[in-house]
Amino acid sequence: MTHNDSARCKSKAGISFSKKSISIILLGIIIVATGIFDLVYHGVVTTRPIAVPAFIFAREITHGDTSKKQVIFTFDGGSGLQSGKKILEVLANHHVKGTFFLTGKFVEKNADFVREIVSGGHEIFNHTYDHLHLPTLTDGEIVAELDKMDRIFTRIVSSTSRSMSASVADATAVSVSSKPFFRAPYGDRDERVADIAFKAGYHGVYWTVDARDWEESTGITAANVTHRIVSSLAPGDIYLMHIGDNITGEILDDVFTTIEKRGYKLVSLTQGI
Repeated sequence: MTHNDSARCKSKAGISFSKKSISIILLGIIIVATGIFDLVYHGVVTTRPIAVPAFIFAREITHGDTSKKQVIFTFDGGSGLQSGKKILEVLANHHVKGTFFLTGKFVEKNADFVREIVSGGHEIFNHTYDHLHLPTLTDGEIVAELDKMDRIFTRIVSSTSRSMSASVADATAVSVSSKPFFRAPYGDRDERVADIAFKAGYHGVYWTVDARDWEESTGITAANVTHRIVSSLAPGDIYLMHIGDNITGEILDDVFTTIEKRGYKLVSLTQGI
């Protein structure tokens, strides 16, 4: 997410403001409105935890439990599968339960991979069907996007359960749904979107740190993404990464190892909130 001053004035009440005061007030408004600071550190944009507008806070999760030394990694899937196998391999090697936000189209196209996620005991939640900008849709269209993904996911998981051992199938059967969490595509949401999704049974999940692995094509390197993650490490952080890039698979094992050496535990979304 990339984020983009008057002589002495007097109010109707007769209160005067200096040019400096007005600048400070305007700066404060800009900071609150954007909810985020982007700082350049050695050429890497570092994002501080966002300040979520009050209307969204009640409907949205932006970080986990900050009282515990643990962090949450989430992986969005809406296009390619470049890092898919490696993500599952690293999660297994570190004995970590992962959290995935998948689109319905991704689930349709990559049913076998989805089955691997499920059989590994990882979490899958709703990322809509088409990965559209939700604020541009009608209320009904938003609900349809969420519902369609959920139906497709339920069908895939249900068929997976039938081929599992009885114990795994029993554990999976209680959660054959992409509810209760969803992530808006592009992080693009507003009060209306949050409210509609909530009424449809979904609590929004944003992130604390966008690793920007998805900017691989613009020149962002594995070293940039690694620095962005480890330099921002703090209790309760929710990290956004993606399945459809090469960087995630390349760095994930080293990133997990570094975080664990710093005394942090890696947990899933439901474990960490």
